[in-house]
Amino acid sequence: MPNARSRRSRLGVAAAVLALSAVGAVAPAATASATPGAVAAPAAVEGPLLSYVVNTKANSSSTREAAEWVEAFGGTVVETYRKIGVVVARSTDPGFAANLRSLGPKVVDSVGATRTTAVVQSEDETTLIDTPVATGAQSAADPLEAQQWDLPLIKADQAQVLEDGSRKVLVGILDSGVEDTHPDLAPNVDAASSAGCITGKADTTRASWLPTTSDHGTHVAGTVAAARNGIGMVGVAPGVRIASVKVVSDEGFIYPESAICGFMWAAEHKMDVTNNSYYIDPWLFWCANDPDQAAAAEAVRRAVAYSHKQDVLNVAAAGNQNYDLANKTTDTTSPNDSGPVTRPVSDDCLHLPAEAGGVVSVASVTQAKAKSSFSNYGLGHIDVAAPGSSVLSTVLNGRYGLKSGTSMASPHVAGVAALYKSAHPRAGQAEVLAALRAQADPLACPTTGAAAAQCTGTTAYNSLFGYGLVDALDAVS
Repeated sequence: MPNARSRRSRLGVAAAVLALSAVGAVAPAATASATPGAVAAPAAVEGPLLSYVVNTKANSSSTREAAEWVEAFGGTVVETYRKIGVVVARSTDPGFAANLRSLGPKVVDSVGATRTTAVVQSEDETTLIDTPVATGAQSAADPLEAQQWDLPLIKADQAQVLEDGSRKVLVGILDSGVEDTHPDLAPNVDAASSAGCITGKADTTRASWLPTTSDHGTHVAGTVAAARNGIGMVGVAPGVRIASVKVVSDEGFIYPESAICGFMWAAEHKMDVTNNSYYIDPWLFWCANDPDQAAAAEAVRRAVAYSHKQDVLNVAAAGNQNYDLANKTTDTTSPNDSGPVTRPVSDDCLHLPAEAGGVVSVASVTQAKAKSSFSNYGLGHIDVAAPGSSVLSTVLNGRYGLKSGTSMASPHVAGVAALYKSAHPRAGQAEVLAALRAQADPLACPTTGAAAAQCTGTTAYNSLFGYGLVDALDAVS
């Protein structure tokens, strides 16, 4: 189990990035009536390189104009997402955001820096499984399947008798990369649909979406779709395809521009489901009263909403802070890429992407169907629950290991959504979401222990488990 500092939705990937904090005086801004070409980049104090999102009107010329102003103010355009009105940019000018904001709403809606500075995070915690793995012909059961308590708990073993998953269904693994040579993943990785999104701009080279420092994405991928091939273990939906969409940097951070790129890539490449076992750095909660945080959160919201319009169902981990998301009061862990400070938070502060509209928020349970001690909760903030404590799956170098976290619960739900889509190919994302909720097996509030005091609501819907334990058999029946 990770320590308190590393209890993040992705179980604390190792992290260390370039120092990126804004300091210095704000340079003079252009007037809104000026044109970008007529304004020379103001001489400014050189600061560290920061990444920004610039929000404009969607599907309009203002996105192009904002990009031109970015360059006029000495910045660099990384990518322009015209369909959602978002420009990803970089600048070393401490006054860059203020200059753009001064242009007013005719050009920009909001501007925000997406990061502060770097700190070293803890490594992923993985317990390797050394059980011999068969390499022969396909058999009725894969060698490690007997150790997968999680599949029977959600009736995936029964569901797979009826539906193993369609090759037409594609699940995006928005994570730290997927090892495409792993014998249990190689049959299902769709390289043509994979991309690296670290900078905020999609990169389709194979190196950009392979894992380097973290096995987290590979573990998640195995839970979704490890192949039924007589080798190792079996995923929830072993017949579907998966795409590696790398949004976690080698230093362990998922910044807004990376997540935005991931959601947009999934939408443009007609993915049916995405799994998001992370929260967006560097803020545990993105608050509306801070201009940087508000702008970044809005850009993420737009990308998620656009993916929904393209019928992508996004599934996300609820988080590992054992925090009541329905009663936010204090955050002591942010920003996690520099020096965390204690700050007040409220309902206007969002845990992203899990609290973005329409995203399936997943809590974690143990083998005994009890709340995992680390799992976040909150009435109205959890959709369903799934196994997340000591889950066996694929890890790097063709091996297998145990991990714990809502990061491990979320891909079970993504896998069930993929099975539902396989059995109901015409279903849109709204129907799949409704089915996940309606078909979940209700879990009652506990009557003893620490979780009893955390549970509010009814057996049908409560703060710990939402609508209940996800049900794979109902998804395909």
